[in-house]
Amino acid sequence: MGKWTDVLDAAGLVVLRACALVWTALAAPRTRDERGDVPGWVLITVMTATIVGGIWAFLRPELMGMLRSALNSVGG
Repeated sequence: MGKWTDVLDAAGLVVLRACALVWTALAAPRTRDERGDVPGWVLITVMTATIVGGIWAFLRPELMGMLRSALNSVGG
């Protein structure tokens, strides 16, 4: 083979090695703390509880009626 094919083969190996290094860096497990965003999850939990509490306070009679109806249809 000629001189240019040797250069292209060497360049291909350099690119392949660089791709392998990038892939290894991206696929490697992270050493940082994996607990997540605690304040964000607390905020989501509080907001969800508030929404559920508001819906329950507003629609309690209807929800209780639906629950009684469902339990009566299963039980009898």
